[in-house]
Amino acid sequence: MTKEMELVVGSDGGVRCIYDEALDLREIGKLQITRASHVEPDRDGYWWADMEPSGGPVLGPFSSRTEALGAEREWLTSNAPTAGSIRTAPRTHAGKRPNEMSRW
Repeated sequence: MTKEMELVVGSDGGVRCIYDEALDLREIGKLQITRASHVEPDRDGYWWADMEPSGGPVLGPFSSRTEALGAEREWLTSNAPTAGSIRTAPRTHAGKRPNEMSRW
């Protein structure tokens, strides 16, 4: 089975994408991975995609994490922030695997 990954090359030669394990990006060059959003549940078990690190809205509620991740990916694909516009303030969420934007 072939899996696809969209890589966007900027005019400065930088490449960005929504992180995925379809390709081992380390083989292309040095990575700089930056969180583009936060996908988290609330106390009632609904899921939210907070796009604030990319300058976007909070999406949700969703009944499953899969739905929230799909909305997150759709928003990032449609709104494609430049790597420099992603806010990098630290925020920890124990046990969560964020969807991230990668650039190198």
